[in-house]
Amino acid sequence: MQVVEVKNDGLIREYTITLLAGEIDERVNSRLSEIRKTAQLPGFRPGKVPTSLLKQRYGQSVMGEVLERAVGESSRKAIEDNTLRPAMQPNIEIKKFGVGEDLEYSMSVQVMPEIVPMDFSKIEVERLVAIIPDSAVDETLERLAKQYRSSEPIKRARKSREGDEVVIDFKGSVDGVEFPGGSGEGHHLELGAGQFIPGFEDQLIGVKAGDSVSVSVTFPAEYGSKELAGKDAVFAVDVKEIRVMVDTAIDDEFAKTLGQESLDDLKKAARDRLSLDYAGYSREKLKRDLLDTLEKSHSFELPPGMVDAEFDSIWNQFEEARKNGQTDATEEKSDDELKEDYRKIAARRVMLGLLLADIGNINKIEVTAEEINRALVQQAQQYPGHEQQFIKLYQENPEAMASLRAPIFEEKVVDFILEMAKVSEREVSIEELIQSQDDEDAASDEAAAKPKRKKRASAKDNAEEDAGDEKKE
Repeated sequence: MQVVEVKNDGLIREYTITLLAGEIDERVNSRLSEIRKTAQLPGFRPGKVPTSLLKQRYGQSVMGEVLERAVGESSRKAIEDNTLRPAMQPNIEIKKFGVGEDLEYSMSVQVMPEIVPMDFSKIEVERLVAIIPDSAVDETLERLAKQYRSSEPIKRARKSREGDEVVIDFKGSVDGVEFPGGSGEGHHLELGAGQFIPGFEDQLIGVKAGDSVSVSVTFPAEYGSKELAGKDAVFAVDVKEIRVMVDTAIDDEFAKTLGQESLDDLKKAARDRLSLDYAGYSREKLKRDLLDTLEKSHSFELPPGMVDAEFDSIWNQFEEARKNGQTDATEEKSDDELKEDYRKIAARRVMLGLLLADIGNINKIEVTAEEINRALVQQAQQYPGHEQQFIKLYQENPEAMASLRAPIFEEKVVDFILEMAKVSEREVSIEELIQSQDDEDAASDEAAAKPKRKKRASAKDNAEEDAGDEKKE
């Protein structure tokens, strides 16, 4: 094998690799000898088929197999002999080959850059700590109590009002034909709660028990059922009863229904959950500040192929989101301007990814199987009733399992750096913490053009959900 370097430019290496004809012939004959042992051709016993006949029958397929293996083995050896660290799969191109001739091919390799991590003790970042006021805890409990309200019949006959609960029988139809799932009996509906199709509840304000009402609505265009999406429907509604909502007292008894010993315990649980969730906001800001510092403090060449691949991934996601109407307003920018923004984002992601990977490898930071399994179980819990199928799907897909490892590894490297950095703390109000995160989101490069993200659940919402978990169980 002959290897000649023909290009050494930045992170690009190109080689011309030649395999002598004799070596190719030797490989072909060796493979044919293996085939001879089991080949069964009419008129010949196994192991006795002439080489000339084997070449005639299997020569073309054997040659393809031999060339593929020879190129793979020789390219790997060339990479090893030249102590290269490929950033991506090498690009192979056959230059010359014929029967009885040398095989010549080119190999282009993009190698990893040399990275020298900074002195992490020189990093200074600030961790914001949210002060949780009593009012935030009280508001959380009030909203939680509202979810557990009961109702009772009105004391004297009157028309329904917003906030009342009506008990109804209903039948829905489209173009005069009833549709599956469009009917119910004895259904309790709180007016103004937004539980039904937009416009439905509004038309039941001002009715009395015993009334029969025809409710006309239009199903939203994005309605879950394609058969009903965007369709006009009419519901025949019989009002059976009007009830008034009764507030739940926030006391020890209420706390016990949620699995707590007392109201004080419930308040502590709500405060703890609020603190935990707002700590998540703080972590996001701290991590972004750290990554910004790392980016500004390092400079090294990026493998162009990695940046191109990351850009393609980002742009494809953006186009898919745009097709589904899920992108932020970007009418003021052309596609060329958006692509320029996204290429900067891709370069930042590749740069930080390479840097964090290098830091992790140098310092032998590892992700354990237990940590990956824990992450897998957490993701599976998002699909109630299908947890086992989800886990099996991931376990049978190496790429899916690798996708679980990456964020865990990144967080561990970030924690490793923060242990050596100078991290100060500053107490702020909840509003200041959220505003600081929103300001950073708006100012970041990635805000230039990106798919809409779902509205972030508030810490108060999470606290309510957490406090109610035990009752649901």
